[in-house]
Amino acid sequence: MLTDTTGPLVEKLKARNYQKAVITTHHKPDGDAMGSALGLYSFLTSFVTHVQVVTPTDYPEFLNWLPGNDTVLIYEGNETEGARITNEADLVFCLDFNRLSRINEYGEVVRNCRAEKVLIDHHLEPECFEDYTFWDTHSSSSSELVFHFIKHYFGIEHLSKDGATCLYTGLMTDTGNFQHNNTNSTTHMVAAELLDKGADHVKIHEQIYDVFSLDRSRLFGYCLYHKLEVLPELRTALIYLSADELKEFNVRTGDTEGLVNFGLSLKGIVLSVLIIDRTKLVKMSFRSKGDFAANEYAARYFNGGGHRNAAGGQSDRPLEEVVTRFKDTIKLYATELNAI
Repeated sequence: MLTDTTGPLVEKLKARNYQKAVITTHHKPDGDAMGSALGLYSFLTSFVTHVQVVTPTDYPEFLNWLPGNDTVLIYEGNETEGARITNEADLVFCLDFNRLSRINEYGEVVRNCRAEKVLIDHHLEPECFEDYTFWDTHSSSSSELVFHFIKHYFGIEHLSKDGATCLYTGLMTDTGNFQHNNTNSTTHMVAAELLDKGADHVKIHEQIYDVFSLDRSRLFGYCLYHKLEVLPELRTALIYLSADELKEFNVRTGDTEGLVNFGLSLKGIVLSVLIIDRTKLVKMSFRSKGDFAANEYAARYFNGGGHRNAAGGQSDRPLEEVVTRFKDTIKLYATELNAI
């Protein structure tokens, strides 16, 4: 169910009461994060004099084609400028995350700035740091929520072709090309309206999925041939990568995107896990089918969370210890996994 307290915000936007706005999203933004941020940016420039998208970190190169990308400021490496812009803003939109820890060091800048804060998000367990909320855990994506916010309060005529392109990108990527179980009839109706506004679904698909570098292609082949481990008694697939392996394949931001989904495509597998040594922390991605709550498992054992069937986790322990802990703890769910 939608939680919406943005009525007063909408009136202020329509009255042009805000002069400077910042739009931000979670660290290492994905397609929905950048799609929703740049889609909102395209719309918001009609109501706010100065609008700036600030991302906490860099993001995949395959998202650089999105309309408005050339205006984005990456906070990491530009901390002084990012802090100045945020502290001067009178409005900050927080998209596709609901805890300030998800934007790393930039979180404290946002927390302490004088601006009113707006949350547009679809994840569980919000921190509740915001002044205005547009939140629905049943929404397919934050891009879908931005679409509903614009259409409901301002009218679809305020959504441009560029905005529609960005929002369709977020909708498509967060639903796994409309294959994940967060896809429903509303999702398809939103997609249809975005197409009517000019989003070119063929071009968008090509820009996202048909741009593998040679290094990335070889990484995927290596993982599927050498690193994919199946635990048949647990209906689980596992891939784990060391820091040296990342270096060997010149892995850049976004290169491992989608890798975890390959395990889930195997017949009989209901849980797929990707574990990567990112040097500072070991990062984990979980994808599941049916009723297996990947987010609850991630939260219990790996300081994580997310959606029921798509979650993340992390650990400060060595890669080998994390893999062992995963294998030991997932055995406790054998009955549950085999019942799906």
